Amino acid sequence: MIQSQISDEQAEKADNQPSKGLTDHEILSQSFIFILGGYETTSTTLTYLLYNLTINPDCMSKLVEEIDTSFPHDAPVTYDALMKFEYLDMAINESMRLLPTAPRLERMCKKAIELNGITIPKNTLVGIPTYVLHRDPQLWESPEEFKPERFSPENEINPYKFMPFGLGPRNCVGMRFALMIMKLVMVKLLQNFSVETCKETQIPIQLNALFQPKVPVTLKFVPKTHNAQ
Repeated sequence: MIQSQISDEQAEKADNQPSKGLTDHEILSQSFIFILGGYETTSTTLTYLLYNLTINPDCMSKLVEEIDTSFPHDAPVTYDALMKFEYLDMAINESMRLLPTAPRLERMCKKAIELNGITIPKNTLVGIPTYVLHRDPQLWESPEEFKPERFSPENEINPYKFMPFGLGPRNCVGMRFALMIMKLVMVKLLQNFSVETCKETQIPIQLNALFQPKVPVTLKFVPKTHNAQ
C-alpha cells in the first residue's frame, strides 16, 4: 500500500476514472480493516496451533528448541530471523491443514467452463470444502495425524490441495501479515511459558456443525523460570 501511495491532489485529478493509487486516508482505512478482519481468524488459528502442539509434545519440543536457539530468553525478536523459522512454518501449515479457519471457500464462476465432463454455467456459486480437501486420504498420508514434517521444504505441496487462505488473485490479502503475527505471538509465548493439557482439555477436539469447538479449547500455561546470567 505504501508503494501505491498518492496525494489527495493526485486522486482528485483522476476525474471520473478510478485513481491508480491509495491516499493516506485509504491506506489507514485498509490497515484498520486488516487488523479488525484478521483478529478472530488469527486468534482461532493460534488456538488450534497451540492445541495441536500441546497434544503432540514431541512436536512442541522441536519448536521450543528452534525458538530457544534463535531467540534465547529476552533476546529481541527480529523480522529477518522470524521469517527463517522452518519448523514453526511447518507447524502452522499442518495445523491449518487439520483445522482450517475457513472450512469452506466460495467463488463465483465468471464464465461457463467444463470440468470432468460437467458444465458449470456462468454466475454459478462454487463451494470449495477446504476441511474435507485437507483430510482427503487420497491426497494426504495419514490425514488425521499432526505431522508438520509433511510441509518440510523438500516436499512440494500441490497448492490446489492446501488452500487455508484461498488461492489465486482473490486469496486472503492479509495472509502475510497474519502469518507474521502468528509467528511473533508463538515465539513470545513459548519464550516465557510452557503449554500443557489439563483436565478441561478435550482430546480429541470435537467440532459442531459450524466447525467450531463444542467446548472451549482449554490449555494450561506454566511460566518458565529463567536462571539469572
